[in-house]
Amino acid sequence: MSEGTSDQSRGYAICTQPRSGSNLLCQYLSSTNRLGHPLEYFNGSGRRALGMPDYPDDPHLQVQFIRTIGATPNGVYALKLFAYQLDLVSPVLRWTALLPNLKFVCLERRDLLAQAISWVRAMQTSQFRSTQPAQGVASYDGVAVRERLLAIMRERARWEVYFARTGLAPLRITYEDVVADPGQEVRRIAELVGVGADIMIDPAQVDLTIQRDALSDEWRQRFYSEFGDPDHIDPL
Repeated sequence: MSEGTSDQSRGYAICTQPRSGSNLLCQYLSSTNRLGHPLEYFNGSGRRALGMPDYPDDPHLQVQFIRTIGATPNGVYALKLFAYQLDLVSPVLRWTALLPNLKFVCLERRDLLAQAISWVRAMQTSQFRSTQPAQGVASYDGVAVRERLLAIMRERARWEVYFARTGLAPLRITYEDVVADPGQEVRRIAELVGVGADIMIDPAQVDLTIQRDALSDEWRQRFYSEFGDPDHIDPL
């Protein structure tokens, strides 16, 4: 496969859950200008809110965006999606058949409680990216954190069922490894889609920063004190 031949289209889908570090990973990937431009193309309202005012809700048209603005000049396209977005698309079209040479990446976060805390804070402040101004004040809510923790596990379980029943074997990546060595994880995805190992991240195109702070640690300890009973199991 020739990397420089645009008619040799191939790409990948990043399957993940909210607050997994996916926005940061996607910026790293996009900055290489050789690994597509992964975004939530099956999220019409999200795309319109983030700079594409005419973005469509029709999944057929959204696939066209994946193949065009979601692709880099070497023919590599990319997208990111959550399980609930698959629910919206699958009844309408066979999206995987419309995306040639499609590979899968499963992005997860080892620290599930940190992920749940991050999700609650983002919901309270409407600050889903570090580049967005906070629209509210974060206030500890242990019940909400527990709800998001269970929601994350349900999302992860849905992806695991998807991979198990389809026989697909995704490349597995964790948020923690992305933070520790972003170049290494980007190279792993490059190898997955047949792009040269000399791939480089352009730091000038990455403006997101980690949002976790001392308040996150404070919430963790409060949550342990409220919900840390080792004799109790939470039903999913």
